[in-house]
Amino acid sequence: MKAVVCQEPYNLTIEERPAPMAAPGEVIVRVRRVGLCGTDYHIYAGRHPFLAYPRVMGHELSGEVEHVSDMSPFHVGQQVAINPYLTCGTCIACRKDKPNACVNIRVLGVHTDGGMAELLAVPESALLDATGLTLDQAAMIEFLAIGAHAVARAAVAAGERVLVVGAGPIGIACGLFARSNGAEVTLTDTRLPRLAYARERLGFDDTADATADLDGSLAERTGGEMFDTVFDATGSLTAMAQSLGYVAHGGKLVLVGVAPGDLVFSDPELHKRETTLLASRNAHASDFERVREAILAGEIPTAALHTHSLLADDLPQRLPGLIAEADHVVKAIASF
Repeated sequence: MKAVVCQEPYNLTIEERPAPMAAPGEVIVRVRRVGLCGTDYHIYAGRHPFLAYPRVMGHELSGEVEHVSDMSPFHVGQQVAINPYLTCGTCIACRKDKPNACVNIRVLGVHTDGGMAELLAVPESALLDATGLTLDQAAMIEFLAIGAHAVARAAVAAGERVLVVGAGPIGIACGLFARSNGAEVTLTDTRLPRLAYARERLGFDDTADATADLDGSLAERTGGEMFDTVFDATGSLTAMAQSLGYVAHGGKLVLVGVAPGDLVFSDPELHKRETTLLASRNAHASDFERVREAILAGEIPTAALHTHSLLADDLPQRLPGLIAEADHVVKAIASF
């Protein structure tokens, strides 16, 4: 089979590899679409801390069942999305029904080879029925599920004031599901083209320029009270620390992005708000299902989210350009 392999930073090649064989409990999926994620860009640029090269990237995946056991509820040819979080099922997090925080988690395309290949063997439990969705829509479920999980973790309620810091794909996903819960959503970013796209194509009427007087702008919007829930999806330690200042007294700060290093807050600022500080990691199977249902119901503007298309064969040539054009890319999807 054909696979796209990141041999080392800035070196992406296409090579022939043996087709996978299904172990007991596994199915073979013919991969049709791979969404490109910030994680993939970081792997390509050598900035991922938990990765060994060479690596087949790709964890935002959709395709068709190629081979499955006779006893499976899935059938050959069925369209599916893939949950890329492979968990142990026995650690303390898994026993607490938090498999997204599994101690021994293996994420496809990061800790183990992923879906930038024609065929992929995965546990049957990783499959999500994608009947009724397009292949492109199914490939977007994973990144949307990260936002859906963060919103569920924060228990965002109707009428809340919500601020999303960072208007990349994950921040937008947080904003979409917070809005779906009935919250009043404000997006902020230093990249003005992203804010413009969110306003013009994704229906986020309230955006704030983070390069200007952001503190004053947000205070004016809220009568000085700031926001019930703040989601930080920047992956920047500086931005994460600053986001505490945007939280209302009695409010919540949800860290969705992750960055290497130590995060430092002002203790008096944290305490005087009685801030609820939450980390949100990956997503549950229930979040994948929530996204699937939302897309089927027409709640998610998937056509607008899907900004770039390319062939998998063109990834070695196209990936550097997509990174360079990041201000104008929401979701790029490669086709096999």
